[in-house]
Amino acid sequence: MDNIIQLENVNKIYGRRVKNKVLSEVNISIEKGSFNSIIGASGSGKTTLLNIMGMLDKPTTGEVYIQGKSIKSIGRNSRASVRNKSIGFVFQFHYLLPEFNAIQNVLMPYRIKHFFCGRSAKRKAEELLELVGLSGCKKKKVYDLSGGQQQRIAIARALMNDPSIVLADEPTGNLDSTNAESIYKLFRQINDKFGTTFIIVTHDVSIANKTDRIIQIKDGQVRS
Repeated sequence: MDNIIQLENVNKIYGRRVKNKVLSEVNISIEKGSFNSIIGASGSGKTTLLNIMGMLDKPTTGEVYIQGKSIKSIGRNSRASVRNKSIGFVFQFHYLLPEFNAIQNVLMPYRIKHFFCGRSAKRKAEELLELVGLSGCKKKKVYDLSGGQQQRIAIARALMNDPSIVLADEPTGNLDSTNAESIYKLFRQINDKFGTTFIIVTHDVSIANKTDRIIQIKDGQVRS
């Protein structure tokens, strides 16, 4: 199977005078369509690793390939375009826009990419809301939704541009066990239906144990 993400000898150092090495000689290959989790103690480098995979951050040294292309060969503006097209993000804090309703939040990545939303885009957003079990909530404002519902809206939003990769940083961190299991099952459903590659940072061992591959980060190094 082809690798959709590949990291070669990646190091990440923060600071100039006082240097903090967060990632050390990381080598990872992520197969297309795979379902992965990243685990490790707080401060081990999990989120930094995910941000580098998602082109939200750059390595200090090393190579990162997304869909076979080195990110060094992609300009800054083009990098944002590739990220918006190919990668969906789901965070612990959903970052939904409270002044908008559910369907308007789902449409936001499409609006950023295309600057407008036609009928087909709105129809797709409705289909995604149906997929995440919230077809009856499309006109509801964010503050009228539960935490679990808000996270489902965030997942639908992440899928709006048909990403080949979904990166999720502690997506169940603010949810109870019932909602956490529901989000995991939804991720699996999306992975099975669309072949979307998933990489999930989690402290929840019960979630990690259900993924196809567990990548462990300890002291900035990968042990998988």
